[in-house]
Amino acid sequence: MDSVRSPDAAPIPVKIVVAGGFGVGKTTTVAAISEIPPLTTEAEMTSAGVGIDNPGHRVNKVTTTVAMDFGCVTIDRTLKLYLFGTPGQARFGFMWDDLVRGALGALVVVDSSRLDDCYPAVDYFEQSGLPFVVAVNAFDGVLANDLESVRWALAVADHVPVIAFDARERLSVRDALLVVLDRALDRAVSGSHS
Repeated sequence: MDSVRSPDAAPIPVKIVVAGGFGVGKTTTVAAISEIPPLTTEAEMTSAGVGIDNPGHRVNKVTTTVAMDFGCVTIDRTLKLYLFGTPGQARFGFMWDDLVRGALGALVVVDSSRLDDCYPAVDYFEQSGLPFVVAVNAFDGVLANDLESVRWALAVADHVPVIAFDARERLSVRDALLVVLDRALDRAVSGSHS
C-alpha cells in the first residue's frame, strides 16, 4: 500500500473545538476564519439572562450562542479544519462532551479582563486530556493582563501555550489554530498526555 497521498485526495478532516466563557469571542473567532458562512445558533439575549449572562464591558452584545457555532477552513490541500464553537454559559455545559467528541484539540478563548469566566473551559480540557491552547483575545487591540499574568492566574502548566490573538482578524485566528495543531501533533508524536 502506498503511504504517499495522491494529489487528488481529499483533505484530511480535523475537528477543533473553540471554547471559553460567555462573550469572549468564540463566535467571532469561527466567523473570522471560516471559508463558508458559519453556522451559528445565536439567540437574542433576553431580560431572563440579566444578572446571569455578563458580557463584561462589551455592553453592545445582544445575542448569545445557545448550541454551537460551526465553520471550516482548508489549511492546505491535505488538511481541512472543522471548527465547533461551544456555548459559553454554564447552563449549556451539558453539551460540551458531545461537541468535543472526536476533536484533535481545542482553542480556549480568554478575555483577560474577565479571567474567572474561562476557568471552567481550562478545567474541562485539563481533566479531559485534550490538547488545548489558551488564546487571549485582544479586545480593541489591548490585553488587560500580560500573558504571563494570565498563565499564573489560570495556573496552566508550562507545556500549555498561552498566546495573544485578535478574534476579528483572519490571519491571527489562523496562527492561533496552527498552534493548536502543533500542540496536538506534539501530543500524537510523543504519545504523552501532557
